[in-house]
Amino acid sequence: MADPKRPSRPRVILTRALPHASEARMAALFDSVPNPDDAPMEASALAAAMADADVLVPTVTDRITADLLAAAPDRLRLIANYGAGVGHIDLKAARARGIVVTNTPGVLTDDTADMAMALILAVPRRLVEGDKLVRSGGWNGWSPTSMRGHRIGGRKLGILGMGRIGQAVAQRARAFGLQIHYHGRHRVHEVLEHQLGATYHDDLDAMLEAVDILTIHTPHTATTNGLIGARRLDLLGPDGWLVNTARGEIVEPDALVTALQERRIAGAGLDVYVDEPRVDPRLIALENVVLLPHLGSATFEAREAMGMKVIANIRSWADGHRPPDQVFEGWL
Repeated sequence: MADPKRPSRPRVILTRALPHASEARMAALFDSVPNPDDAPMEASALAAAMADADVLVPTVTDRITADLLAAAPDRLRLIANYGAGVGHIDLKAARARGIVVTNTPGVLTDDTADMAMALILAVPRRLVEGDKLVRSGGWNGWSPTSMRGHRIGGRKLGILGMGRIGQAVAQRARAFGLQIHYHGRHRVHEVLEHQLGATYHDDLDAMLEAVDILTIHTPHTATTNGLIGARRLDLLGPDGWLVNTARGEIVEPDALVTALQERRIAGAGLDVYVDEPRVDPRLIALENVVLLPHLGSATFEAREAMGMKVIANIRSWADGHRPPDQVFEGWL
């Protein structure tokens, strides 16, 4: 007997505009409601969407809180997140309501790793500063002492979080002559360590003291919120750089601004921020930081693949199966 809570053609509400191919496929398969304005939904709009949906398709810009989930009617049975990170969804509250949560892992690994590697190059070599100098008309030609940065070959790269993206960054970084160090909840297999030439640190502080560049690839959870604060930035030191393409909340924002202003670290490359899309004006005023507008997965290929992952999860759920990318409280 079919599960009445899993309609064969579920009503699917999208909180943001998705790539055309994804929306067209959803319209063909489901009773799909797009968001043509592509404006982030306020809490009241999210509540209304959740009240009218069998399936909600949110993104990182939506805060699916315990209060919203508690108020949602029993009709809402699936949250098919468009994105890999689910730190914006209260998984414990979803589980208490019996609401399944899925994500889109794997398909954005290479693009995010490419972006991290781009920042690892851009910050020490002052690429954005150089671009601004040329555009301003202030460049007076080549000089032996102008616009000097630092080579990255031979330096030590610390990877915080050695999952899919962290491993992809390590592969790229080795080609640039970086020495790989990493810290995470779990040590990777010794064969992979050997392939990557990676050194494991079971203590984050010890890794920070050992490396020249820190790149962050761990999910945002209660445990990692504010994980990199003033004390740990000081461990990275005045010759160290920080790159964050994961979530802004992992780095304590005031501590980062102070460290950059006072040159307690050499610089930073950021693709994510606390309270996006707002960017701290103190960061904007600094020259030793490269600021990007959350471009990690912003390729045509990744965004289409993410949409197809969402569709696969919804179809599997509607057919009465466990979705392939279901996530659970504590999965991180």
